[in-house]
Amino acid sequence: MKPPSGPEEAQRPASDIRVFASNCSMHGLGHIFGPGGLTPRRGLWAAAVLLSLATFLYQVAGRVRYYGEFHHETALEERESHRLTFPAVTLCNINALRRSRLTPNDLHWAGPGLLGLEPAEHAAYLRALGRPPAPPGFMPSPSYDVARLYARAGHALEDMLLDCRYRGWPCGPENFTTIFTKMGQCYTFNSGANGAELLTTKGGMGSGLEVMLDVQQDEYLPVWRDVEETPFEVGIRVQIHSQEEPPLIDQLGFGVAPGYQTFVSCQKQQLSFLPPPWGDCSSVPLDPDFEPEPSDPLGPSSPSPVPSPPYTLMGCRLACQTRFVTRKCGCRMMHMPGGAPVCSPQQYKDCAHPALDAMLRQDVCTCPNPCATTRYAKELSMVRIPSRASARYLARKHNRSEAYIEENVLVLDIFFEALNYEVEQKKAYEVSELLGDIGGQMGLFIGASLLTILEILDFLCEVFRDRVLGYFWKRKRSQRHSSTNLLQEGLGSHGTQAPHLSLGLSAVVCVSPGLPLPSPRRSLPPTARATWSPSSRLSVLRAAP
Repeated sequence: MKPPSGPEEAQRPASDIRVFASNCSMHGLGHIFGPGGLTPRRGLWAAAVLLSLATFLYQVAGRVRYYGEFHHETALEERESHRLTFPAVTLCNINALRRSRLTPNDLHWAGPGLLGLEPAEHAAYLRALGRPPAPPGFMPSPSYDVARLYARAGHALEDMLLDCRYRGWPCGPENFTTIFTKMGQCYTFNSGANGAELLTTKGGMGSGLEVMLDVQQDEYLPVWRDVEETPFEVGIRVQIHSQEEPPLIDQLGFGVAPGYQTFVSCQKQQLSFLPPPWGDCSSVPLDPDFEPEPSDPLGPSSPSPVPSPPYTLMGCRLACQTRFVTRKCGCRMMHMPGGAPVCSPQQYKDCAHPALDAMLRQDVCTCPNPCATTRYAKELSMVRIPSRASARYLARKHNRSEAYIEENVLVLDIFFEALNYEVEQKKAYEVSELLGDIGGQMGLFIGASLLTILEILDFLCEVFRDRVLGYFWKRKRSQRHSSTNLLQEGLGSHGTQAPHLSLGLSAVVCVSPGLPLPSPRRSLPPTARATWSPSSRLSVLRAAP
């Protein structure tokens, strides 16, 4: 604040509005509350200041309201990457079970639930498989494990994988991890399971994964009747995904047909989303083993001791499906995570499949986007194989006929493009931008700053001290003066009776410190003396002995 500019202002208190207006850094106040009376010039200045203040408050309200809506913007950045982490690649044969591995015991347990067979049809189905009928006196096993069925009767990677190369280097079944999905037993390349080091690559064809597979079409189960999930096609289902995301290959996989070499050009997309209130992303994984009861809104009493995997959209959906099926049936399906027991074939038929279908129709699961995720855009192209020049060589190399090579062999080539994308959600309006806008509007319309606000607060403190606290101080001081005057008048009335008192006694008078000693109307004898006791606030008049 500026120093007082004149003797008149120096005599005024700091709580005076004219003193504040002349010293405040806010423009216009000095023209309104200056010395003198009301003039048209002063009225115009007051109108201009009020109009500017109203415009400033309107602009600030709009900026605060815009900030409260929590807008966001999406930024797309294209960059060339020279070194990339190769994704996980999951392969599943469209045919889940090999016909040569099924037994009468498998048909007894899994025929009605998994194959849609009635018990009376088992013998005919075995003949269609080329298998001998059940021996007389056949007794099924007392228990049955569906996971073991798919592990034993599913297509083995050692039989399907004819050739494998990664970046020109040979690879084999040991580089794949076995995983169970809704399509049965599948295999994932570069899964990163058990702490395995992830493979890296660079962009361009020849720098990725190339596999030659035998779909083993002669092992496909015969189509007995048209049921909901009857496969009419032949080939391999493939899904390219990140290592953190579980494969949902029955819904997100693409097909690769025998007799073709399929080229898959991948483009990595790194997506970043904002949490509430700007977005709706989440980073809290869903535990498939916990289903909260309606009466227990607080959730589990203690966290799971096993560390949870990172949150992914597919992982959330799979965990939600596991919870629903486990709560309805008391078991989980083979491809579902968690510690619940695997459903039996009869439970598959009677409960698990109907419950899962009903859940998917009702869309019960609500899974937000993860705050950070990686997706892979794909472009597919294909050419026919084998050529006439290579058919005889491949038949001789793999000990198969040329017709078998044409009907069963495929080549899959997966590689990265050189360019990749990063998609990121950003806050459209930060707190710093809000403060900057408010400061700009404040300086433009009323010529104020943050220090001006401090000056106004200081002035309000001065007003409170001088006007409010000063009022109570003056009131208390006036009450004290009135009580002193009453006491003096009382002493004066007692002084008229002094001749009748014995001067040998002490007269005790109560007065306030700092006040003059009351004088009686009659003068005291010259031998009398006055003594003052500060502690007791007593003035004692004593006569000389």
